[in-house]
Amino acid sequence: MSAHEGSRSYDAVIVGGGHNGLVAAAYLARAGRSVLVLERLGHTGGAAVSTRPFAGVDARLSRYSYLVSLLPAKIVQDLGLDFRLRTRDISSYTPVERAGRPTGLLVGGGERRTREAFARLTGGDREFDAWQRFYALTGRVARSVFPTLTEPLPTREELRRRVDDEEAWRALFEEPIGVAVEERFSDDLVRGVVLTDALIGTFADAHDPTLAQNRCFLYHVIGGGTGAWDVPVGGMGALTDALAGAARAAGAVIATGHEAVRIDTDGRDAEVSWRSADGEGVVAARHVLVGASPQALAALTGDTPPAPAEGAQLKVNMLLERLPRLRDASVDPREAFGGTFHIAEGYEQLAEAHARAAAGELPAAPPSEIYCHSLTDPTILGPDLVAEGHHTLTLFGLHAPARLFERDNDAVREELLRRTLAQLDAHLAEPLADCLATDADGRPCIEARSPLDLERDLGLPGGNIFHRALSWPWAQDGTGRWGVETRHPNVLLCGAGAVRGGGVSGVPGHNAAMAVLERDAP
Repeated sequence: MSAHEGSRSYDAVIVGGGHNGLVAAAYLARAGRSVLVLERLGHTGGAAVSTRPFAGVDARLSRYSYLVSLLPAKIVQDLGLDFRLRTRDISSYTPVERAGRPTGLLVGGGERRTREAFARLTGGDREFDAWQRFYALTGRVARSVFPTLTEPLPTREELRRRVDDEEAWRALFEEPIGVAVEERFSDDLVRGVVLTDALIGTFADAHDPTLAQNRCFLYHVIGGGTGAWDVPVGGMGALTDALAGAARAAGAVIATGHEAVRIDTDGRDAEVSWRSADGEGVVAARHVLVGASPQALAALTGDTPPAPAEGAQLKVNMLLERLPRLRDASVDPREAFGGTFHIAEGYEQLAEAHARAAAGELPAAPPSEIYCHSLTDPTILGPDLVAEGHHTLTLFGLHAPARLFERDNDAVREELLRRTLAQLDAHLAEPLADCLATDADGRPCIEARSPLDLERDLGLPGGNIFHRALSWPWAQDGTGRWGVETRHPNVLLCGAGAVRGGGVSGVPGHNAAMAVLERDAP
């Protein structure tokens, strides 16, 4: 629907039709508010979309965001979403060569099997027992912290009392996560597997004194109160399509192809100027919710922008004719790729890759992780592809800061992709290239995106998937009651850059809607 066809005045105008903006729209419309969503692109969903990236190939990939952990069941239930998640039987597989022999660590398939895998790799039970104790600790934190994400912000001390575990508080909230990892684990590979959750989308060392890595780790282990990362049935677009449907069903107007260009407000009433292929316009609003980044918000309101953000990842999507065989013949590729397949993510490898990237060089052995959506949910592939044994692979590369791509994005992206796939090939019994499907034009089905590509395509500042560094989930000076407030009383930030934002969660959208409804309450 075009904004031309709607009212000239709304209770709430939402800038950005990503998943957070759609959550806010659905909540507000269900509460009887008039809502307009202005989305710059020709479709809703933002980074949480399913697309067919390969010409003439019936494969709908979760092109950018791809797994779900932080989405509260409360939001799915409140909004009546027809959306399902599937768990993965295998958590992870990490290949390694030891004493000249290919081996690895398979986590999942039950406690007994995982214990045996640890024993084969490390020679005893010590590392597995430490693993069990550590993730029991993170589980306790998850059960305490996750429910607070959809409540008004607690203070730091309130959250500490809620966690009620001084060992956990010290390990996750006060000391660099590297201390906890090195205190508890001795095997380099096990240490690396634990550390990876602190580095997804975050360019940091295990001992970074800012604790950026700790905040990243926290968000990766608290989802759903369990830390489980699940597969969205039908791809990530199934979630955002369900959200858009819920918002429309409740009466929200969604105008795609409409870019917000300016927000004027006196704190009580606001006007949002927009442009589209058909012209320009202005719409009045009592509240404006911005699902874009803090940088975009500052540009819209004329405020001083925050410090520049920087992303640090390589994102690669692939379609294979078959899963590759592994050098470690004791592991079924369907299990190895069904969870998270860690590549070059030993503890020392991660430190070396970070040091090289921080010095302005591409890592010689780029760390990355892969998973295969279609093993858990084949519905994203056409029936012919399923019958022929095709599979998707999603690769997320770490320690690839945007600064490395600035001199020549295309050339650096291709070189980093080459090095990354070489690290994978070192653990395969056949080159990955031999397994790639081809599109209708005969090209290999593989696409890579650098942080600069994500900034251009999605408006992610510096390609940062969280919009900015992740925040601690408690109130600080200027955060407001819900963590979505800005200096303008009727302009709220409902995107990933809000406090407790990041990941596919809907939490900032929920919290911004709650802030509006609370303010409007008699």
